[in-house]
Amino acid sequence: MNVLVFNCGSSSLKYKLLSMPDGKMLAGGEAQRVGPKTAEPARILHRLNGVEEVHYFEMHDHGAAFERVMELLRRDASLAPDALGHRVVHGGSWFGGHAVVDEKALADLEKTLPLAPLHNPPAVNLLKASKALYPDLPQVAVFDTAYHATIPEYARRYALSRQLTDEMGVRKYGFHGTSHQFVVGEAAKFLGLPVEKLNAVSCHLGSGGASLCAVVGGKSVDNTMGYSPLQGLIMSTRSGDLDPAVTLNMLARAPGGAAAVEKTLNKNSGVLGMSGMSADIRDVVARVNGASPDPRLYMTQQTYLWRIRKYLGSYLAVVGHAHAIIFTDTIGETVPEVRWAVCSDMGVFGVKIDPERNRNVKTYPSDVAADDSEVRILVILTNEELAIAKFTYELLSAKAPATR
Repeated sequence: MNVLVFNCGSSSLKYKLLSMPDGKMLAGGEAQRVGPKTAEPARILHRLNGVEEVHYFEMHDHGAAFERVMELLRRDASLAPDALGHRVVHGGSWFGGHAVVDEKALADLEKTLPLAPLHNPPAVNLLKASKALYPDLPQVAVFDTAYHATIPEYARRYALSRQLTDEMGVRKYGFHGTSHQFVVGEAAKFLGLPVEKLNAVSCHLGSGGASLCAVVGGKSVDNTMGYSPLQGLIMSTRSGDLDPAVTLNMLARAPGGAAAVEKTLNKNSGVLGMSGMSADIRDVVARVNGASPDPRLYMTQQTYLWRIRKYLGSYLAVVGHAHAIIFTDTIGETVPEVRWAVCSDMGVFGVKIDPERNRNVKTYPSDVAADDSEVRILVILTNEELAIAKFTYELLSAKAPATR
């Protein structure tokens, strides 16, 4: 089965075509600058047989981008997809697991839009467009929230009235589940443990979003993100944890009301808001390590690292005897300074990082812990597209029944 996987961003559309169950990548790429016209033209970077081609198309929305991607794949009959797998960030209370997309699922997906306003609307629009263009092609929605369905009720509840939480569906859902689940499985293989025996803290540190996941027996028991992807760590443009009184004060003062406050917290805060220079922590780290670091950038770096370290300590306590700390995604995989700052001087938890190993990661997975560390520190490449293709294949092959 050829599974075409889509990862939908607000103005981009990443895709990979994989043969399943072997997981071989057949083609892939990214549609960029989808939507309103920008200073540079919209384009698709299409990768095939190790060669990248650039194709310029007008793509006014994700449906148009999808059709252009299909045009490129149709040039080779062997690249025809048998199924589509979509990353959807938020399943809300309507989806306890991944689901084959039918009319009922599409209707329920419409209800999730307010829960993840940056992520779900373009993903749902793409699902509807692809369903309209290729009604006979089976589609599966793979939810970031699905892995966190095992978070116990006491950990997912907010201290609000039962009436309010039940009426509004307010609880912790957790996110980045597809990535966390994938690297937990890879960590178990690397350590030679059955995944159901693995206790770990998974650190998905992306250049955009970021979250930590506490894992006991291979299952998620907590995640730093909550009702929405806004809670938890400091991210590129998202504030992370915030006293609710601050939001109330902003609502009282903001000329644009709730929409303006939401934009501030989601798009103009985090690393970008603190640094005033860049939304990418890598830029901040590079400047801080320069000849004369800007005090504002230094404080941005320290605050970003403090939040990760604080959550890591609390999650190690939650997990109990941890076998590993896992670092993944762009920052976790490629920025040794972040791994060092987060894991150094953590001997109280049995964590000792080796500076030389940490600086010189050349293969993945890699263990950068010191020999006498009780907890292994693993750097593992995430592969959400492969995980999505696997879930899609299993669901359509009736090997893993949908849970709704």
